[in-house]
Amino acid sequence: MRQPPHESRIPAPAPRARALAPLAQRQRGVALLIAILLVALGTMVAAAMAYNNAMTARRTIADFSYDQALLITEGLEAYSAYGLWLVHKNDPSVTYPAQGWDRPLNDSPAPGVSVQASLEDLQGRFNLNDLVEDNGITPNPAAIGVFQRLLQSVGLAPHWADDAVNWIDRSPTPLFPQAASDSQYLETAPPYYEPNRPITSTSELLALPGFGRERFDRIAPYISALPVGTTLNICSASPVVLDAFLGHREYSADPKRFARDREAAGGCFPSLQEFQTAFSNMLPGGAFGGSSMTWTQIEPLIGDESSYFRLSTFVRAGSTEFAFYSLLYQDDGDDGKVLTVLRSDTPN
Repeated sequence: MRQPPHESRIPAPAPRARALAPLAQRQRGVALLIAILLVALGTMVAAAMAYNNAMTARRTIADFSYDQALLITEGLEAYSAYGLWLVHKNDPSVTYPAQGWDRPLNDSPAPGVSVQASLEDLQGRFNLNDLVEDNGITPNPAAIGVFQRLLQSVGLAPHWADDAVNWIDRSPTPLFPQAASDSQYLETAPPYYEPNRPITSTSELLALPGFGRERFDRIAPYISALPVGTTLNICSASPVVLDAFLGHREYSADPKRFARDREAAGGCFPSLQEFQTAFSNMLPGGAFGGSSMTWTQIEPLIGDESSYFRLSTFVRAGSTEFAFYSLLYQDDGDDGKVLTVLRSDTPN
């Protein structure tokens, strides 16, 4: 009997082979995911390294620019000290702007670097520390009266002078009970006490309760924080400060005329004699409501020499700007030596 032709058949895959195929696909998917994560991680590491390198470069440039600006400032301090020494050598008895020390400087000491500098006589301002005598307890009535009139001249209430006295004096009890007390300072956030010592910066007035920045900006150009007993130099004082010492408006009534008279004088203007004459011309009930001061009281507060100057330096290096304020002290002895006693990033 004839056999039917043999039919070709494809053998069915073994059960184990069918199970391995999806597993290989899953492994390829995991490998792809790991590769993507590694690329992302490498990108993040590279970006972080690039950022850190860029920041390091910027910090290096900033440090270099700051060091450069500081060296320029120190050079200008030495230059100013030499200039003041020459002025003192030629005219040791008096200090006034016409001697040339107040001329501003504009220079470019290096490529990409510009400098602006100016010198100011800080004794042309009212010294806040003179509100209290050397013993730290006794108030100075003449100085308090001057400061009250100075406050009035810039539109501020005279009672702030009482707060300033209580801030400085070492008396265990407030010299002016109506002024701010310790309880008010302790109610602030954060609380603090009055320092009861001479101030080192005029910005300490901002700590007086309610004084505020707006009031400080008005009075700041006319005040300083110098050692107790440092006199006002009338030769470089502004008309506003001079009139606060006079007790009536003599020079601030026409500031332009005052500037012309000071420039034309070629020396100290007003002189001590001229200032005394202007003081004697005070009329009762003047612009400040009258003054009970006598020349004997006001004379110890004024003079025509200076020992404290402020050098303001502005340095621009590339796109970076720096400001330095240096307090210079000149010995009033025969040598006229000048020292830098303080350097700050802020003027007050």
